[in-house]
Amino acid sequence: MIDFDWTLFLQLANFLLLIYLLNLLLFRPLSRIMEERKQATLGGHQRARDLEAEIQAKMAAYREKLQEAKSKAAEERAALRTAAAEEEARILADAQQKGAAQITALRNQVEREASAARKNLRDGADALAHQVASKVLGRSL
Repeated sequence: MIDFDWTLFLQLANFLLLIYLLNLLLFRPLSRIMEERKQATLGGHQRARDLEAEIQAKMAAYREKLQEAKSKAAEERAALRTAAAEEEARILADAQQKGAAQITALRNQVEREASAARKNLRDGADALAHQVASKVLGRSL
């Protein structure tokens, strides 16, 4: 049987002292360390979420800038194509104008030469007609 005597109070005092010392030396530091680890883990998770959000924001800004650069490049290409088409049209117009001027000059030259040749032929025909008539008639005209 269990005897209730003064040793029970001594064991109870010993137990309470042990609980106090364990709480002071073991449970509180262990609880504090576990809370610090929990806070560090939660803080790490929060920092990771913050970094992920920052990365997403930077990627969105990068994509936006990339899209702007692409649209600007497309606009510049279109402007260059337009300028090239205008330059091509100008060069072709100049070439056509020069070609038309050269053709006109050549036609005028050919016409002058043809007129000169006709005049020479008429003059030569008249002289030849006089010679033929002189020979046929046997006398000079």
